[in-house]
Amino acid sequence: MRLRLLMRCPRSFCSLFLGCVLLIISSSCVKLPRHALQSSGQTAQLVTGNEPINPPLININLASPEELEKLPGIGRGLAARIVAHRTEYGRFRRPEHVMMVRGISDRRFRAMRALITTGE
Repeated sequence: MRLRLLMRCPRSFCSLFLGCVLLIISSSCVKLPRHALQSSGQTAQLVTGNEPINPPLININLASPEELEKLPGIGRGLAARIVAHRTEYGRFRRPEHVMMVRGISDRRFRAMRALITTGE
């Protein structure tokens, strides 16, 4: 009985090892295509028809509640809380400081980070 178990162990270990190796090999990084070079030697930029247009940044120190509601994830109540916090404690020095307002989580901040500024 023990002899059979000893005979199976090397086989199962070998198959387990090969399975792990195949899993590691198959999960390698995907190569991205290279950009075509222009005649000047610089890399060409890919041009797509659906490039986002950069909207103007909203200054969270000066914005009205209506302007703040244009930000993703900011409703009427949260915009009012931002204005109240700004009135009570003064201006925000950095955009990250808006997370001190109750209701603005890290996730919500990351969604609007590229759209806000403090005017500095």
